[in-house]
Amino acid sequence: MPPAIPLSPSRAALAAAALFALALTGCAPQDDDTQSSAPSSPPSSSAAGSGSPSAAACAPGALATHSPGKLTIGTDKPAYDPWFSDDDPSNGKGYESAVAYAVAERLGYPPDRVVWQTVPFNSAFSPGVKDFDFDLDQVSINADRKKAVDFSPGYYDVRQAVVARKGSKIADAHSLADLKDAKLGAQVGTTSLDAITGTVRPSKQPAVYQRNDLAVAALKNGQVDGIVVDLPTAFYITGAEVTDAKVIGQFDDTGGAPEQFGLVLDKGSELTSCVSRAVTGLRADGTLAALDKRWLSDAVDAPVLK
Repeated sequence: MPPAIPLSPSRAALAAAALFALALTGCAPQDDDTQSSAPSSPPSSSAAGSGSPSAAACAPGALATHSPGKLTIGTDKPAYDPWFSDDDPSNGKGYESAVAYAVAERLGYPPDRVVWQTVPFNSAFSPGVKDFDFDLDQVSINADRKKAVDFSPGYYDVRQAVVARKGSKIADAHSLADLKDAKLGAQVGTTSLDAITGTVRPSKQPAVYQRNDLAVAALKNGQVDGIVVDLPTAFYITGAEVTDAKVIGQFDDTGGAPEQFGLVLDKGSELTSCVSRAVTGLRADGTLAALDKRWLSDAVDAPVLK
C-alpha cells in the first residue's frame, strides 16, 4: 500500500467540516408522525423499553411476533366475566377481550390474525421465555414482577374489594377493624391476597386458592367468611355467581401510584415499545374509557373500608 499523501491545511479544514456536517445529519431526530397523538401527561408506565419507537419499527402487521404474521395473546382459563364473556376470549366481548383486540388493531393485526393461548395466571409473569406476544389477565404491575417480565403502561386502574355472603359475620362490616377476625380467601400470587396480608392483616391465616373459581366455591360453601377480588369481579360474583352475597366494600387508595393492570410481555421483548405506544394511544383517545363504560359500568361504587 502506498504511503498516505498528507492533506494541505486548507484541504484538512474542508474534510473536518464535511465530517462534522455528516455527524450532525446522523444525529438528527427522525420524523415520527405519532408524536402529536401522545398524551401530555401519559399514564404511569412500568414498561421496560417503553421509549418512543419509530413508525418503521412498529410497521402495522409486520412485527417480530411469536408466530410470523399472527399476534398471539395469552390469558388464563376459565376467562371470567366481566373481563371476558362466555369463557371465550376470541369473541371480543368483555373488557379485556375488547382491549386485546383494540391493541391488536393498533399494531396492524385484524381479528383473523389474532391467536389466543391459554396461560395460567402465575405463569404469565414467572421467569422464562413466553409462548405469547402479550398476556392480559388482570395482572397488576409491580416491582417484583417487573424483574421477570416487561409491562405495558396500565390499561385499567383497579381497587380490591371484599365479597361476603349476606348474613355472614362480616356482612355488616364498615371498616378494616371489622374484618380482623374474619377468615378471608384469595387467589395465590394476586394483589388481592396482598391486600389481605398487607392491608387487612386479619388474625386468621388467609385461605389461598390456585384459581379464582375455587375461591368463589369456598365462599359458596361457607369455608371462608369472605373473599377479596378486584372490584369489577366482585360485582360480577354477587350478580351472577353467588347471588346471596354482596360487596362489603373496597380498599382505599394508598395515595401513591394507583394499582394498574398491564399487558405482560417477555422480558426485553422487541414488542414492548410498540405495544406500550398502542396502549398509551388507546388511553389518550378515550378508547379505554369507552370500553370501561361499556363492559365495567356496573362496578361504579362501593363503600371504602378504612
